[in-house]
Amino acid sequence: MNTKPLPPFSCTYSPNVPELLRQLNITLAISTYQAGKVIFISAVDDENLIQLPRNFKKAMGMAFKPGKMAIAVQDEVIVLANSEQMARTYPPKPNVYDALYLPRATYYTGHVDLHDLDWEGEDLWAVNTRFSCLARITDSFSFEPLWKPDFITELVPEDRCHLNGVAFKKGKPKYVSALGKTNSKEGWRPGKANGGIIIDVESNKVICENLAMPHSPRVYGEELYFLLSADGQLVKLDQKKESYEIMHSFDGYVRGMSKYDDYLFVGLSKIRKKSSSFGDLPIAEKSVKCGIDILHFPTMSKVAQIQYQTSVEELYDVKILEDMSRPNVLSTLKEDFRKALVIPEGTYWAKETNQQTNNL
Repeated sequence: MNTKPLPPFSCTYSPNVPELLRQLNITLAISTYQAGKVIFISAVDDENLIQLPRNFKKAMGMAFKPGKMAIAVQDEVIVLANSEQMARTYPPKPNVYDALYLPRATYYTGHVDLHDLDWEGEDLWAVNTRFSCLARITDSFSFEPLWKPDFITELVPEDRCHLNGVAFKKGKPKYVSALGKTNSKEGWRPGKANGGIIIDVESNKVICENLAMPHSPRVYGEELYFLLSADGQLVKLDQKKESYEIMHSFDGYVRGMSKYDDYLFVGLSKIRKKSSSFGDLPIAEKSVKCGIDILHFPTMSKVAQIQYQTSVEELYDVKILEDMSRPNVLSTLKEDFRKALVIPEGTYWAKETNQQTNNL
């Protein structure tokens, strides 16, 4: 019997996911460098989800604050601003969207392999993996290094420890995750399966080590939670013992995590068997699905899931868009964003014209 191939970005989801997103009045945002997309996942009603994928080349970390969004892409950071008025008048679908993120600035960082992004006030922080440091993104430099592990002896583009994640507390970077306490070019690779570390930024002390590829450190309440990607585990730091407590085990490679209300949204990725970074990990045999697992945070029990069937195999970031039931975003890779004109006095959609301008 002939069966039609599934459409791009096909996914299945638990029946309660649309109702949950509507109840919380949120939209999920995921980044996938493998597919080169940022995808918004929203509920149409209590039974159906809808996706909005946009092209962003090698999309990695994302950051949100009221009215603004930032995305780390291949060699840039793109900053976007939300216009609710433009959302309502979006020409292809007027009166459908309640937010529209429009590109407003591009920072040309160069090939520095940015991972996590975070806004603290007006400062846009980034985990600069290639230079093994935390950096500020500005329009004066490719980046401004602000902190590095004390075992990294110099700022050079050698990905010496694969610094990847940062957790903020009270407006300051508090913890970072890395895949090794190493100080040579890509020195973390030989011991990547169990050489990971968590560092306290303020003291510059390694407070937990021998970890299975830690990612996505997050402070919830007063506690640090992070993902052990190569073990498929969500764990909580026990700083007194310099160890951790396993809070939940997943059936696959985990990376990308956000909490809203009583729910935790965790990204799962497939492992490419030919991947030099992940293919030889023990978790690779179990990492056969890509999507989002949703946990009830107080009980750490799984309550729902979204699972991709086509197009998306690896996730990097998972973020929450609060108080948005159907947001939109435009990419710089298509020309339509140039028609969106926003000024303090009003908003306009430019119309195409056949008139030509002579360059004199």
